[in-house]
Amino acid sequence: MSELLERADPYERTEDRDGMRITWHAPIPMDDGVVLRADVFRPIAEGRYPVILTYGVYGKGLAFQEGYPAQWQKLLQDHPEVAVGSSNRYMNWETPDPERWVPHGYAVVRVDSRGAGWSPGVLEVNSPREIQDLYACIEWAGTQPWSSGRVGMLGISYYASNQWRVAALQPPHLAAIIPWEGRADDYRDALYHGGIYCEFRAKWFPIQVRNVQYGVGERGRRNPNTGEPVAGPVTLSEEELAQNRVDQIQEIKRHPLDDEYHRASRVDWSRVTVPLLSAANWGGQGLHPRGNFEGFTEAASSRKWLEVHGGTHWGPFYSAYGLDLQRRFFDHFLKGADNGWDRQPRVLLNVRHPGERFVLRAENEWPLARTRWTRLHLDARAMSLAEAPPDADAAVEYEALGDGVTFWMPPLREETEITGPLAARLFVSSSTADADLFLVVRAFDPNGKEVTFQGALDPNTPIANGWLRASHRKLDPARSLPYRPYHPHDEVQPLTPGEVYEVEVEIIPTCIVLPPGYRLALSVRGKDYEYEGPVDEFGRSFVYAGRGVGPFTHNDPETRPPEVYGGRVTVHTGPSHPSHLLVPIIPPA
Repeated sequence: MSELLERADPYERTEDRDGMRITWHAPIPMDDGVVLRADVFRPIAEGRYPVILTYGVYGKGLAFQEGYPAQWQKLLQDHPEVAVGSSNRYMNWETPDPERWVPHGYAVVRVDSRGAGWSPGVLEVNSPREIQDLYACIEWAGTQPWSSGRVGMLGISYYASNQWRVAALQPPHLAAIIPWEGRADDYRDALYHGGIYCEFRAKWFPIQVRNVQYGVGERGRRNPNTGEPVAGPVTLSEEELAQNRVDQIQEIKRHPLDDEYHRASRVDWSRVTVPLLSAANWGGQGLHPRGNFEGFTEAASSRKWLEVHGGTHWGPFYSAYGLDLQRRFFDHFLKGADNGWDRQPRVLLNVRHPGERFVLRAENEWPLARTRWTRLHLDARAMSLAEAPPDADAAVEYEALGDGVTFWMPPLREETEITGPLAARLFVSSSTADADLFLVVRAFDPNGKEVTFQGALDPNTPIANGWLRASHRKLDPARSLPYRPYHPHDEVQPLTPGEVYEVEVEIIPTCIVLPPGYRLALSVRGKDYEYEGPVDEFGRSFVYAGRGVGPFTHNDPETRPPEVYGGRVTVHTGPSHPSHLLVPIIPPA
């Protein structure tokens, strides 16, 4: 059979190695004539197997260890079990390791998205065309002679966010999804935090995508298993490569409001009915967790679960804990195993404690039904946060592009758990026609040392972040909740200098158990959070690490001109201006 396939297609070939039957560069034709390429890993024994499929931009043949060496070393350091039970030769960034799944009776299909790796075409990341292609890939995988007809999707980030979108198209052979740390609303989750342009996409594309564009060919890395170029069998000139990709950065900047450009890639939650396990990271605040929480609460599926963890963006996915969770879910929905998953509590939280300590706890809903929603009132006289509202009006001013001001709770008298979404209602004025608000929820130990965590991409991530451009303060009353204000971002409402405005700020969900003597604080800033403590070697050397927010920065002068955003901002508190932080306190069991 292998010889016939080789004659029929110049690139496709099948071989048995390392206990798997591997087809390299299997062709998947699209409706416009473009042929995408996939690597297929399956058991050697003839049969029909459930399929785990990924479709993405990072190059199906790029070895994890070579393409992402810092992440690989961090993975082995945090989860040494990854080196046991697999040769790791087929590991690929953010996708499942075939050697963990094929012996367990699954086929693993890894597709290079259009314009990336071995798949020709125009490279346009996160585009509607990609989701059309992904639908076709799912249907192809579900109808192959080695397929049981049940296709699941499992992957991180890029390989997660497209799961939400294709699930809304309801491909007939898609049976279950595990979007692991995957955004769902590009405008709010990634491109414009609270209406403020985020620079991540501009940093990410040249580092992780452009170097594996189809046609980089001989100038790029090679697949260690085949010796072939990772970025396609042809080598194109730089001019040809540029013609074959869409420069989205300027296009994104041309759409600062949530218009049709952004809505074209939005998930229709009413059509996401497939069984799903949404896995979020407490520390991924600048990109993914909002999508995972929204996916769980908003998707129409009656069979949906939420898991939340900490640690790096990639570590928990490959860990023994993550693998066990993924297998139990897929064994139930792709194999029909009666393994008790249908009795699994709907929410599984790794409850976070200082010192990178996590305690696993099952819950039945999100947000937690027993939450004691608590208003912590800001007082600009004492720079305090307290349950009792201040009895007099006050105000505090800060430089609009500066470090801002911090409001403090007194030391806690007893252990306090904060788990869930947060929100702030502030009364602010500006000396200019606009202001960007950066809200940071922080924790400090009894000695005044700030408590941070290994976040998804930064080793010194604070408890929670929220953002809002004041001119985007308009709310959608139909979609807003007390703990999750929803801004349509469909018009600009400039500020009159000196006039006081009420604004509501969405803050990404969090979890922290603070011991007695610890303090909670809220910083209201005019720029990104910056960790002031010592940074370890990983933080100093990792490409995306920074001073607390990783690559999710908001310093672009084109979208934040200092003449508009560089004035002075005043926070008003007291009976006339009841500024407060809404905190989800979980009572002791």
